[in-house]
Amino acid sequence: MAIAAFVAAAALAYGGYSFWSAKKENSVLRGNVSELQSEVAALQTLLSLARAGLIEASSTNTSLIERLQAEQTRNNGFEAQINDLSGTVGTLQKLSQIDPELLEKYSKTYFLNENYAPAQLSSIDTQYLYDQKYPQLLIPGALRYLEAMFASAGRDGVNLRVVSAYRSFYEQASLKLEYKMTYGTGANKFSADQGYSEHQLGTAIDVAGAGMTDPFSQFDGSAEQKWLTDNAYQFGFILSYPKDNSYYIYEPWHWRFVGVALAVKLHEEHEYFYNMSQRDIDVYLVNFFD
Repeated sequence: MAIAAFVAAAALAYGGYSFWSAKKENSVLRGNVSELQSEVAALQTLLSLARAGLIEASSTNTSLIERLQAEQTRNNGFEAQINDLSGTVGTLQKLSQIDPELLEKYSKTYFLNENYAPAQLSSIDTQYLYDQKYPQLLIPGALRYLEAMFASAGRDGVNLRVVSAYRSFYEQASLKLEYKMTYGTGANKFSADQGYSEHQLGTAIDVAGAGMTDPFSQFDGSAEQKWLTDNAYQFGFILSYPKDNSYYIYEPWHWRFVGVALAVKLHEEHEYFYNMSQRDIDVYLVNFFD
């Protein structure tokens, strides 16, 4: 009986201790939970602030990107303007080095005075002259195209020769007087007055075949004339006075250098140099020697 009472008392004491211990542990756990909840709340606050900061940063970043793109667009615009200006300056500099007279329509239209002469003239190689006793001159820029053209013709079995090239104002006056004495007023149909001749520019040539005894009467319909008609434009030369022109009689032997770009245009469009406006012609001056 005494033992049973003792066991009951011991069990009751252990139960009380366990209850007290559990209650104490529960209190500790509740304190931990409270702390954790506080930490979670703090973290949530930080997360909210971080999200707000991210949104603001994203907005700022978007604004910066837009500003950067706008600045790049502006810079591209400035670069294009600078390139345009550089190109314009380059073009103007190039034009300043080219004689503006070279593409003028001088036959019965514009007048070259007695003081005009090309800035430079070079001798045509004697191998390309019809009569080697009479030296002929051409401006250097046109001469290199002439030599290339004659060499190309030679490879095709066509031997071209220059009868006449540059003539000064006074040489043209003397020649015109000689023609008038021989042909009278009829000379006006095939010979320009002084100051109106393309020859004074140093870019025009009268051409013949190497074996011709009378170049001007034999040239039309010749292999030389046909070759020039088919190929001269590739070297910048055009026929100045084709059939039915309103300036002079048909002169299949008279060719003028106008630059490759303009010569190609005239050839491809079957256009006539003297039918073009001077304004349209002048556009090609910058490419005259290209």
